[in-house]
Amino acid sequence: MIAKVAPKKAPKQGMLENVMRQFDNAADIIDLNKNIRKILEVTNNEFVVHFPVRMDNGEVEIFTGYRVQHNNSLGPYKGGLRYHPTVDIDAAKALAMWMTWKTSLAGLPYGGAKGGIQLDPTKYSGSELERITRRFTYALGDNIGPELDIPAPDVNTNSQTMAWILDTYMSTKSPAERSTNMHVVTGKPIGAGGSKGRDRATGYGVFLTIKFWAKNNNVDLKNKKFIVQGFGNVGYWASYFLVKEGALLTAVQDAYGSIVNEDGIDVDQLLAYSQGNKGSILGFSKARTIDNADFFSLDCDICIPAALGNQITAKNANKIKAYLIAEGANGPTDVDAENILLKKGIDIIPDILCNSGGVIGSYFEWLQNRNGEIWSLEEVMEKLEKKMLTSFTTVIETSKKRNVDMRTAAFIIAIERLEEAYVQRGIFP
Repeated sequence: MIAKVAPKKAPKQGMLENVMRQFDNAADIIDLNKNIRKILEVTNNEFVVHFPVRMDNGEVEIFTGYRVQHNNSLGPYKGGLRYHPTVDIDAAKALAMWMTWKTSLAGLPYGGAKGGIQLDPTKYSGSELERITRRFTYALGDNIGPELDIPAPDVNTNSQTMAWILDTYMSTKSPAERSTNMHVVTGKPIGAGGSKGRDRATGYGVFLTIKFWAKNNNVDLKNKKFIVQGFGNVGYWASYFLVKEGALLTAVQDAYGSIVNEDGIDVDQLLAYSQGNKGSILGFSKARTIDNADFFSLDCDICIPAALGNQITAKNANKIKAYLIAEGANGPTDVDAENILLKKGIDIIPDILCNSGGVIGSYFEWLQNRNGEIWSLEEVMEKLEKKMLTSFTTVIETSKKRNVDMRTAAFIIAIERLEEAYVQRGIFP
């Protein structure tokens, strides 16, 4: 067991190293106040909880859950919960920091948090996952809350997971408090207080940033070939909207393998197939299987990494033929790879901009719950596009003004907003 887990340490530590290098680069450029820098380079709170859960066979297993709260100077902590074997304290710290920059860049009244449970969800039944989720929620206790820290779905979690968290959290409150705690999580099912459009918000945001980039660079997306790593919620919706725009999905990679069809893959047919094939895209009749190692070297115009962190590294960056990388995942490109890609003239829409549609959609859900409102799908999508366009435009303008790449520009905007908050408010005591 230990031998299997140990090799995964390097990429997880690498994510934390990546976010710190990105932060340091931008902080140096803007000459960030050294005292504020000390605050932003550490996390506020880190929770590690070990809790027992009874399995279907009657045996008890002990699980380890994490929640890291990085910074809340702009508002309550906000960030997803993921269920994956690579979840640990370093991964949670890195992802929580990215959330702080993401919410600041988007102009949302939130700080950054992240967490999850170290497990492979495919090894557990639905009822076991429900008990694990409820017990994790109970273990976190009052360290989450609608005005303190608001979880959301992430890798291997979904609206059902959020409904379990909501129900468990509300069961610990008095009857009078329950109606005012609906916004303790976002990404809920519609019937449990969720928002229309939240399911597609992240993927739609990825699509929007690609569309904005294309317009900014006089590129017509029609017949442009794109490849997607990860065919979960983000990968599917980004592909769905790009195909509607006339682009061609030519290759997909998921946890099980990689498939390709240069003439185009039907997005909805592939989704239906994978849902009936235990989540795997392998064996899809209208595409051929290729080696995973060849995926990023495929001939395409746009590459969308929408799976896990540290997927594009110095080892495969030189093989990439796409001229645009749109980061649907958090931290998919490491710093060394990014330097190679930028020298090759490849543009990168950074994660804290590209996939921020999810947290913006979560903010809309949080607002609706808080105010007792229900918005239409059209309202949500219209507001999301407006917010994403504002962020994209600001990043492009800062990039030109500072003569830096898009990621550095995005970090500069995010960090300067946090710096301004600290300068104006002061530091207690």
